[in-house]
Formats: sequence, structure tokens, C-alpha cells
Amino acid sequence: MTEFFIRRTLQSVLVLFLITLVTFGLIHAAPGGPFQMMLAPGLSPEAMKVQAHNMGLDQPLPLQYLHWLGNLLQGDLGYTFKNHLPIGQVIWPTVENTFVLMGVAWLLTLIIAIPWGIYNSTKEYSLSDQTASFISYIGFAMPTFWFGIILQQIFSIKLDWLPLADMYTMDKEGQLGDLMMHLILPVSVLTLSFLAAYVKYSRSSMMEVLDKDYIRTARAKGVREGKVIYKHALRNALIPVITIVALDLPLLVAGAALTESVFNWPGMGRLFVQMAVAREYSVLMAITLLTAVIVIVGNLIADLLYAVVDPRVQLGKRGGRSA
Repeated sequence: MTEFFIRRTLQSVLVLFLITLVTFGLIHAAPGGPFQMMLAPGLSPEAMKVQAHNMGLDQPLPLQYLHWLGNLLQGDLGYTFKNHLPIGQVIWPTVENTFVLMGVAWLLTLIIAIPWGIYNSTKEYSLSDQTASFISYIGFAMPTFWFGIILQQIFSIKLDWLPLADMYTMDKEGQLGDLMMHLILPVSVLTLSFLAAYVKYSRSSMMEVLDKDYIRTARAKGVREGKVIYKHALRNALIPVITIVALDLPLLVAGAALTESVFNWPGMGRLFVQMAVAREYSVLMAITLLTAVIVIVGNLIADLLYAVVDPRVQLGKRGGRSA
């Protein structure tokens, strides 16, 4: 176990280093680069040179990167270009809001999708199975932003049942009931988009396991069907589902960006879109790095869940897992 954590930690550090390197290079390769965002209008060429020198932007890119990386290792994410605000002060309030939205949508998706997929694997081509397939087609085909606008038109504008946008109603900040009302529409959008995939994955994974010889042997011995499903088959069927869920973390963040923009949710995704339009490259780098950390932690948790779900999986052996 210790060897596994050391190896994964080193791998994670290497991945984060490469992400910072690539992101830094792409941002400075953009037209105009970050320097243009820092310049006050009407500056003379001499004043531009002085300003670039004061900001360290006249140094070679490798030195700029090392300086930025050194500050990052000390917890300094830098400052915004336009208002010169600490980036941490801009990002951290939005991270909590995104975690609330993503967490509720993700948890609801798993609660619905996995049991539904397992049930459909035992009731192939039933009404439930066909309904899940229909919902999956809609979820795969329908853009999240368009679905969000449709829900707003129906439930907020025409029926006036739910709030149109934002995280709280004015003067009701911090009230749980008001937050839950504002969560219904954006969570519905995110849940539908991921429900489509997870029901399919759960169903196909369970059907593959149910076709194994040891399952047929258990049934031939007269083992109850419920015990066959939930004791013998479920553990093996969950392993590929856990993998897919971990790999979908970046997609969840990307989906949240569009959904947050549609519903004016004050989260990290909407902030990323705003900062991209404003060309606040330093904020974009910080959000990209934070997203990478979330993905790496998610994959580490997935590796640990393999051993929890299936005791035959051992950590710390060849490739991190062996059965």
C-alpha cells in the first residue's frame, strides 16, 4: 500500500508539472499574450518596456515559468491582470459553489443510474430498459445549454414554479430551502447528460458479468437470483463503472461550465468562461491546475475503490493493481 501511494504521488506530481508546462506555453503563445492585457492604453514604446521589465515579462519564457512555478509552490497563484486582485480571492468562493452543484448532480446520477442499469440487465428489452434507452438517446444528443434554456422557458418563465437563475434569491442568501429550489434546474440538466451514459455502462457491465461461467454455476446450484446479482455479480460489474466515473470528472467540470453560464450559477465553470473572454490568462492557468488536481484525486480514489469493491484487487503490485 505504501509503495502504491509513493508511486501514484510521483506520477501525480509529474502529470501536474506537465500540465503547468503545457498550459503556460499555450497561454504565452496566444495572440498578444498576457502582456497585452497588462498594458495601459496609450503607452509609449519606452513606457511599455519599463512596464514589461517591472513585471518580469521581458525575461525568457523558461525564466518566467520558473518564477511562476516558484510562487505557486509557495501558495501564491498570482494576480489578475486588469484589477490586480489575488487570484485565490477570485477563485476560492466559486470552487465551493461548483462543488455544491457538481456534488449534488453526481450523487443523484449515481443513485439513479447504477440501480437502474442493474435492474435493466436482468430485464432486457423490458419497458424499463426501453425507457432508459430513450432517455440515453436524448441525453447524448441534447446539448446541455439548450436543455437548460428549455427548462427555464417551461418551469421558470411560463409556469413560474422555479427560480430562473442564480444560486440564491436576493435577501435569502444562505437559506437551504432557497438553495435547493435554485439547484433543481441546473442539477436536472447535469443529471440527464450523465445519466444517459451511466445507465448504459451499468447495464452492459452487469450483462457481461452475468454471462460468466461462475454465474451460471451459481444459478445451477440453486443460489437465489438476488444473491447471484448482488453478491456474486455486482462487485465485478462495478469496477468498469468506477473507472468511467473517475474518467468523467473533467467532463463534469466542462458540463458545469456551460450549465453555470446558462443559470448564472456563481461557480468555477462560469468564472472560467468569463476569464477566457476577458483573457485573464493567470486565472485560467489556476483553474486548469485546480481541475487537474481534482481529476488526479478522483482517479486515486477510484484505485482505492477497486480494492474495496473487489477484495481480489491488490494495490501496490504490478501496474498498481493486480487480481
